[in-house]
Amino acid sequence: MADVLSEVRVNPIACSGHGVCAELLPELISLDEWGYPVIAGDGVIPARLARTARRAVTDCPALALLLAPRGYSEEAQRLAGLRGGTLGT
Repeated sequence: MADVLSEVRVNPIACSGHGVCAELLPELISLDEWGYPVIAGDGVIPARLARTARRAVTDCPALALLLAPRGYSEEAQRLAGLRGGTLGT
């Protein structure tokens, strides 16, 4: 389960720019001028948004979002991001 030590990440290669993530999680995700997600700050998910963040990850049509434990290695995040989903949650 996601908690305050979880982060949301986006795999920019997998992303198709549908914008569902920004609709579901506007507190952490906005869209750039081309409609692709921009994660606010360091992507840390406050406990109050954990459920919504999980929904954004599962509802992403391109499976381009990822929940990862805070501090998870960049390489592990990159590899997990290739398939979308959650790590350690």
